[in-house]
Amino acid sequence: MRGVVAIAAALLALAQASLAIAAPQLASRTEEEQRTIDAYKRANQSVVFITTKTYVVDPFAFFDELKPQQGTGTGTIVDAQRGIVITNLHVIEGALESGGSVEIMLANGRNSRAKLVGLDAESDIAVFQLSDVPKGLAPLPQGDSSGLEVGQRVLAIGNPFGLYRSLTTGIISSLDRTMKTPRGAVLKDLIQTDAAINPGNSGGPLLDADGRLIGINTAILSQSGDSAGIGFAVPINSIKRILPELLATGRVRRPNLGWYLVDTDQGPMVLRVLPAGTAAKGGIRAIEQEITNGGIVRGFQRDIEGADLIYKVNGERVHNRDEVEDSIRRTSRTESLRLTLRRGGIYGKEREVSVVPAWE
Repeated sequence: MRGVVAIAAALLALAQASLAIAAPQLASRTEEEQRTIDAYKRANQSVVFITTKTYVVDPFAFFDELKPQQGTGTGTIVDAQRGIVITNLHVIEGALESGGSVEIMLANGRNSRAKLVGLDAESDIAVFQLSDVPKGLAPLPQGDSSGLEVGQRVLAIGNPFGLYRSLTTGIISSLDRTMKTPRGAVLKDLIQTDAAINPGNSGGPLLDADGRLIGINTAILSQSGDSAGIGFAVPINSIKRILPELLATGRVRRPNLGWYLVDTDQGPMVLRVLPAGTAAKGGIRAIEQEITNGGIVRGFQRDIEGADLIYKVNGERVHNRDEVEDSIRRTSRTESLRLTLRRGGIYGKEREVSVVPAWE
């Protein structure tokens, strides 16, 4: 009898084990993992695939024959109702300059015609508008990049090496970074992230942990050309400031005072002023003064004691040339610029002038 009971118990245990194998348990997810999954599901439909065709001179041809080259990048839908897509200017610049083409493929796999409506080299941004806006186009909620913190978790979506809508994650490594593009434009206020960004990611969204757009991925710092854990994104607030003007006029006008500044051990000083510029009209004196003869500029003489140091802009203390330019950039077109100057350096006599920048 005991043998029968033992056999029955063994069969029951075997049956239970078989059921466990037949009905595998779903892998458990952490709260943070589920948050990332949900953010990706909401945001990835707003990411488009950009293909460019650029014509370059074939170096192996006997004549200057043009050879087509294909490139890829990413775009981000920022206004679903009007079909507004933004990307990096460097993604499509070669195609524009060589008479090539730009194609935009939506998340549903369909190509959509689009026209270029604006570009801005200073922020490396290009704006397209879809000609036929499809129904159900997914909008991407926009966040606020002014309150970002180093260490904050971020998500990046793009098309690296042609791999559609790939997700990478990381943190914000630093803020307010500055870098120069190969064309010489200086990008400012950039977000630095260690989320993997590779060729093809440019123009894609950088998101916060809840899937809100906080930046547009624009560049990497790498010796190999692949991700080295140092990527940069243009903050969404910077894009918000220029987008209405790009849509309205196709370009961005910025303030120009007609001067050249130089950083010194005492602060930013005026190196040179243009004769007909705003700074010259405001009586601002530069270190270098023109030496003319019969209306022809023969050279420059230096006079540091008679030059102006920029001490404050609109009442805000500035310590270098970048801070001066940033303060001027934040000035509204309807207001004049209040400059506090010190003639000859930090210990010189202080005076205040009010000038109206020329917007160009």
